[in-house]
Amino acid sequence: MKYIAQLILVIAAGLCVTGCAAQRNHRADPVTLGENLDGWACYLADPDVQVQNVWRVEAGVIVCSGKPLGYLYTKKNFRDFVLKLQWRWPAGIEPGKGGVLIRMTGQNKVWPKSLEAQLNAGDAGDFWGLAGYELSGPAERMRSFDHEEFGKLTNVKKAKALEKPPGQWNTYEIIAQGDMVTLAINGEQVNKATGCSLDPGKICLTSEGSEIHFRNVVVTAIGPEP
Repeated sequence: MKYIAQLILVIAAGLCVTGCAAQRNHRADPVTLGENLDGWACYLADPDVQVQNVWRVEAGVIVCSGKPLGYLYTKKNFRDFVLKLQWRWPAGIEPGKGGVLIRMTGQNKVWPKSLEAQLNAGDAGDFWGLAGYELSGPAERMRSFDHEEFGKLTNVKKAKALEKPPGQWNTYEIIAQGDMVTLAINGEQVNKATGCSLDPGKICLTSEGSEIHFRNVVVTAIGPEP
């Protein structure tokens, strides 16, 4: 009887570990954000500007005029997730600035506490910890400094450049799980951040002065909702 009781305890412990691991790795149904703007809210630095003058959807493409500064942000919070999207700079126009913010918390402002996956032309694939967002990366690609307006900023440079020319679509895949966030461009990993802040938050697409297009924005939550 003692042996049987011990065996039951071992099996129960194994089921518990398996169940917990499954819960951590469970993926919810993918959520598509881009067929319209229903899943988004918007912050603009100039409150007198109408959202439709900055953000609109045309034939499945989210078009951002770039002015004024601000961002779309998800109505839901996400902590652990897989985010896939495509972006491009319009052909015939000088490419400029943009970004994807994740785990954004706190008040809406330019720029909020978050981890930015950079889209600036020539710098796509960089990470920026904004307004004190904590992260770490390889010492040779990492720098941190205090900014008078934007607070503590931490930058982890990309390992390689994989951007396509203006007019062509690029693919971003951002995987945030626990304190690690990985970033792939066009199917190849270009950056990894560790020691990331764990607070769940919004996912944002930024407006930074330049016209930019997004499409096929799909987020899949990993594990239970925050």
